[in-house]
Amino acid sequence: MAPLDSTLTSNLFAIGAERLALLGKHHKALMQGYLDGQVDETTFSEAALKKLIAARILWRPDEQQPLALRPLVSELIASMVADENRRQINADVAEKLEQIRNRVQAYRDAQFKGDYSVAELQLQRLTEHVHDLSGQFEEAIDSLWHRLNSDFGFVSSLDEKIRENERAQKQLRRLLDGLDLLNFDELIELSEGNSHLRKLLVSQLQNQLSSHHSSLLEVQKRLVQLLAKFRQQQARSMLITNMAAFLRQHPKYQPADYPNRSELPGLFNQAPAIRPQAAIALDKASERDILAELLQALPKPNRIELPELHSANFAEQLVDEAIMARQQALKTDVENFYLKVIDRGGKLSALDYLNEQQLSWDSEIWLYQILADYQALPREEKQMFAIRRDETPASEVNQLMLIRDIQIALRAA
Repeated sequence: MAPLDSTLTSNLFAIGAERLALLGKHHKALMQGYLDGQVDETTFSEAALKKLIAARILWRPDEQQPLALRPLVSELIASMVADENRRQINADVAEKLEQIRNRVQAYRDAQFKGDYSVAELQLQRLTEHVHDLSGQFEEAIDSLWHRLNSDFGFVSSLDEKIRENERAQKQLRRLLDGLDLLNFDELIELSEGNSHLRKLLVSQLQNQLSSHHSSLLEVQKRLVQLLAKFRQQQARSMLITNMAAFLRQHPKYQPADYPNRSELPGLFNQAPAIRPQAAIALDKASERDILAELLQALPKPNRIELPELHSANFAEQLVDEAIMARQQALKTDVENFYLKVIDRGGKLSALDYLNEQQLSWDSEIWLYQILADYQALPREEKQMFAIRRDETPASEVNQLMLIRDIQIALRAA
């Protein structure tokens, strides 16, 4: 299997090198064809044209149409020279993800069969697909930054700037939708049990996508700032334009002298009243005597002596007594519960007793106090009762046992 792979690799190398050499040999004519939108056939020999067409560099869209660069070649040139008018960012994430799934399956099949050379080749192709996916987003973000730094500065009117901003916002929305298609739960499942796949599909890709999210956030902030600025400029421009049109229609218009009028229109009478501020100059020794006189002249507040019953200590004492009384009432109800168990002689549920007696205690506090009193009993008395806890797990993934109810009965019964 290895000799076949080396032969295939050498053939690909020879074909690729030959076609790259064709691009370099006819670079001026091809670049001129990119700028003109069509290729001048007279600049090439017949043999050169055949080679360029066979190499999938040139093609004829129609029999009546002249030769032109293939779309992928034009897109490559546009990407290299940063020609935003022609560069089209293809962020088809769904197609890339499908290719990644197929490569992962082919890699696992080759490993299962023990064909490690093919598995290594599939892993290399998978790495290229992952890097292409991340590179497409990076190219699209660079395109957005280029639009922010160039297109907005060279358009002729504010309306065109706003339209460019809307186009950039739509492209940003498409990129965010593409990032949302990446489901890392699926990628983790694809890479399960293989450290190479986990590092490639989860660790590296997650770091790259996190960086792309941060870049898109900065682009979005910049777009919003520019749109607010353009809207403000547009409002001012409309105000000036309308005022100029009004003056053209009324050439003898003279603004009124509003400061000299006794009654101002409400539109101009918007200034708030001025409130003078003053402060004591503590750093001036000459004003200390005046400051001392002012302080002595201040009326002294009447001190109200609170009775002892309304003091803070008494309030704390009342609170403590209320808490102690509530605790004692709870203990009394629990004792009555145990007495009820003894009188009945059979099994009794704590929550059923709470509902029958219509007690106001919280169910959790009630159960806790019953357990506390049971644990506080002497050993001889504790052996008189049989306690049973109705427990259930907190959830399917959490095995913590929660006590839902307590049932107590006499052992003699």
